Amino acid sequence: MPISRLSERSRRILAALVGEYVETGQPVASATIAKQGDLDVSSATVRNVLASLEEQGYLYQPHTSAGRVPTDMGYRCYVDMLLESHRPGRLAGVEAQLLAGPRNAGLMDEALTTVSHVLSEASHHVGFAVPPQSEEAAFQRVEFVPLTDTKVLVVVVMSGGHVSNKVVDIGERFAMSELHQAANYLNEQFAGVPLSEVRAGVLARMSEERTLYDALLSRALRLAESTFTGLAGPRVLFIEGAASLIEESQESGRISLGTLRTLLKMIEEKHRLVRLLTEYMEGPGLTVIIGTEHTAPDLREVSLVATTYTDGDRLGAIGVIGPTRMKYSRTISIVDSAGRAVTRLLQHGAWNQS
Repeated sequence: MPISRLSERSRRILAALVGEYVETGQPVASATIAKQGDLDVSSATVRNVLASLEEQGYLYQPHTSAGRVPTDMGYRCYVDMLLESHRPGRLAGVEAQLLAGPRNAGLMDEALTTVSHVLSEASHHVGFAVPPQSEEAAFQRVEFVPLTDTKVLVVVVMSGGHVSNKVVDIGERFAMSELHQAANYLNEQFAGVPLSEVRAGVLARMSEERTLYDALLSRALRLAESTFTGLAGPRVLFIEGAASLIEESQESGRISLGTLRTLLKMIEEKHRLVRLLTEYMEGPGLTVIIGTEHTAPDLREVSLVATTYTDGDRLGAIGVIGPTRMKYSRTISIVDSAGRAVTRLLQHGAWNQS
């Protein structure tokens, strides 16, 4: 249900409950909400509103005698209220750290390492930074190095000097001369072609009937299909936060053991977070993904807060990923402030992007 369909009173009471639960981690009783002087509502009114919010799916009771906790729908409504009223502010501490670090770093990589560290320290969750997407990598050349009878080391060189290595089991023996001829054919046919188009070109040629009459060409294309499957241009991710996560888990209990495992796995599987960001971030500005809004079941106990920044022409992304019981108001402000600071620094030439 859109937040616009909730009354102002219901929204304020829901926000109060979410805020209290985020702070304490304990189910919130109606009496606790009623005691908050700024609401100016009776205990009976609070009980009625909470019961209604529970019926609508914003809250639930873990036990019949307990207070209530927010569902992911409740968190979403709360976050939408924050975003609705959000006005860009200035967190001097975060911006000061970014100005002090990257200005002297000299390299984009070092600058974004600083950004991910600052975000992690400020939020006590996982902080990450993705550089602006470069022009799509183009294929330059490939080399095949035999390892065993059927396994081949594939070395692909892309534009910008990026190199990708992978071992493929081609299921048949290739003589060294055949591997050289296959590489020469692919290099002649596809040099300078964007990677996304190379595999499509290989598949198209494999479907052409004439390849059936050239055994070497047919085998070269089968080898190429294995080579380019899953191969994409490099996208770097800078990520920090393992120490902060463990500290939060041990000291505050804000992070369950299961959520801790998931988040630590995300730190290891950097490529997965890059894919998620590509999927979630449809345009410039703030993006918040909460719990069950993730399509992957193992991510349904975590939330992601991210924003874009720009160097003037291209967009990059920075953000935080942590438990659904996150201090959303503070995290949104931190991420938004850092994003605007990164944009200012890039556009004013404070970071050398060489």
